[in-house]
Amino acid sequence: MSVKLQPAEAIPLSLYVHTPWCVKKCPYCDFNSHAVTEQGIPQQEYIDALVRDLEFHLPEVWGRRLSSVFIGGGTPSLFAPEAIAELITAIRTRLPCVAGMEVTLEANPGTVEADSFEGFRQAGVNRLSVGVQSFDDQCLGKLGRIHSADEAVAAVSRALDAGFASVNLDLMFGLPGQSMSAALADLEQALALAPGHLSLYQLTIEPNTPFMHRPPEKLPADDVLAEMQDVLAGKLESAGLERYEVSAYASGSLQCRHNRNYWEFGDYLGIGAGAHSKLSNAETMYRFSKPRSPGQYLAEAGQLSAVRGHRRLEEADLRFEFMLNALRLRDGFSIGLFEGHTRLSYSAISESVGEAVERGLLVEHDGRIQATETGYRFLSDTLLLFS
Repeated sequence: MSVKLQPAEAIPLSLYVHTPWCVKKCPYCDFNSHAVTEQGIPQQEYIDALVRDLEFHLPEVWGRRLSSVFIGGGTPSLFAPEAIAELITAIRTRLPCVAGMEVTLEANPGTVEADSFEGFRQAGVNRLSVGVQSFDDQCLGKLGRIHSADEAVAAVSRALDAGFASVNLDLMFGLPGQSMSAALADLEQALALAPGHLSLYQLTIEPNTPFMHRPPEKLPADDVLAEMQDVLAGKLESAGLERYEVSAYASGSLQCRHNRNYWEFGDYLGIGAGAHSKLSNAETMYRFSKPRSPGQYLAEAGQLSAVRGHRRLEEADLRFEFMLNALRLRDGFSIGLFEGHTRLSYSAISESVGEAVERGLLVEHDGRIQATETGYRFLSDTLLLFS
């Protein structure tokens, strides 16, 4: 299969920054996060390491404009606003950025003081993502969260009052012992706060987590979960939050640009402990990651030894990974996007697309491909055609 050598500059570039510390590791979490020790977080040392890491990779992205920054974790809101300001300034002075660049910071309700949100906004953050998960104290306790329902309401209210251009609220369903009425009560409280964006996730039991080894009791049955998702999704859309991705709902123009770049198979550079990257150059596309251990990352950041698992993406990788991401989008993707962001001819997937169309899983119209209602509901089965 011939590859279309389009310039890397034609593919949007995002930056992901990982902060690996939390006050406490939640039993369901499989992210690279570590509980804060008695020594606390080495904030300045970590910011310096992030800057070294970024500088090391500048030759790979030289001349490209940054479209978004996402500071995730872990719990980035454990860092002082001054540290976040130093980081954002370092990024902006080393990479050209698009006008009005989206800069997101994740925050947990139990880790912010009343004036922190204003400090983060002044630091250059213009989008805040608040990890509420539930407004029910019993559910929060079963999830191992450190905040209360009242703190969650107060945190979202403060975030909205601080003047951010966009605020996302993370909410889970399918929690231990959760009924349909309890899940609806959670969502109604979320909607009462009027966020412009809401991410709705089903609790899943991931490998290598405490919940995998000691599963919580009274998880809702599969048929209850399916009904719960349908009812919650319908209520969100009735409230004016459009579902544009499997778990993401937004009002008007408030879709998350950073996450949309992932789903459209754009490029992203990841810095920080355990961060992953996918980049393009004139010849190829490739992936790599960073050491997961915060101590190891601090020791190696900015050096070649910190680049782990460097591998070229072959045609089969490009085909499947593109579909894995792009079919999550409600409006699907254009053939031009596929060819531009994978540098493959559409013929690489056309036969599989045709089979999926015959099975009623996808539709193809005016150069766009998207999942049908059936294909969207059974997305894993749809993706098998491209593996």
